[in-house]
Amino acid sequence: MAEDILSQSEIDSLLSAISTGEMDAEELRNDKEKKRVRVYDFKRALRFSKDQIRSLARIHENFARLLTTYFSAQLRAYVNISVASVDQLPYEEFIRSIPSMTILNIFSVQPLESRILLEANPNIAYAMLDRVLGGRGESVNKVENLTEIETTLMSKLFERALGNYQEAWGSIVEIEPVLEEFEVNTQFLQMVSPNETVVVVSLNTTIGETSGMLNICIPQVVLEPIVPNLSVHYWMQQKQLKERDPKEYQALTKTVEKTKVDVSAELGNTDISIDEFLHLKKGDTIQLNQPVDKPLQLKVGREDKFLVQPGKVKNKIAVQVLETLEREEKDDEG
Repeated sequence: MAEDILSQSEIDSLLSAISTGEMDAEELRNDKEKKRVRVYDFKRALRFSKDQIRSLARIHENFARLLTTYFSAQLRAYVNISVASVDQLPYEEFIRSIPSMTILNIFSVQPLESRILLEANPNIAYAMLDRVLGGRGESVNKVENLTEIETTLMSKLFERALGNYQEAWGSIVEIEPVLEEFEVNTQFLQMVSPNETVVVVSLNTTIGETSGMLNICIPQVVLEPIVPNLSVHYWMQQKQLKERDPKEYQALTKTVEKTKVDVSAELGNTDISIDEFLHLKKGDTIQLNQPVDKPLQLKVGREDKFLVQPGKVKNKIAVQVLETLEREEKDDEG
């Protein structure tokens, strides 16, 4: 609205034009009363708010990071995946925007309805396949005549990646992605009606020297039950309401209790010269700076934790804890 506010100089010029007759006040009034019409395309109806789209972008940014790690490990190659855009558009417009022959992975996301489509550009898909088969990651587009072995390898590669999608959605809803179809021809694919709104998440993907796009198409019907969860308010509320799971706390406590740490009692220390060190021989005595009537300090790791006194237990050297050292005491001593 800021651009609609006139500056003082513009207001003065307008008043001057009216007073001199260069502009008719009645004409201005009529223009104001005219209805302002804005073109609205019902085929591109915006079903989701900007806030909800931003939430979807955050979810898929997390997915992109997980997918980068997954493909890097599977392909043993440099992989970089990032979110390029998140748009809402009619399903038929999305289908027209991708190649007619491409890699299409259709998977269900129970308990949500309908299915989600993961489309991989042939350049990227064949670079992945080449790496899996021991190649250098070069892309040779042969999508029209995939062999049965190539189809199985590629579908398994994307099927295992769905575990990352489940993890990315974990903060919003628990889903169980299951790959249901693997297709290469968009003509045989009809997920929803042509005019239905879908959210398309485009991921910039680089594998070695090959780059392309991964597109995730999410129909409106999938997101409808969880639309309230896609607001910033929900994210903040979930963060505040998140409580400690007693079972997780107990398991973590047991793990910590079993952790081994280094414990050492320092009898004392002193400084000697290099010359004295070189001339040490059997029977020589080195005087330490620790008085015999003062307790020793027991270190846990590298930190002084207790005051102890030395002794023996069953013919083994031992120490008895006398006092726990507080952090302030240790700071004062330092």
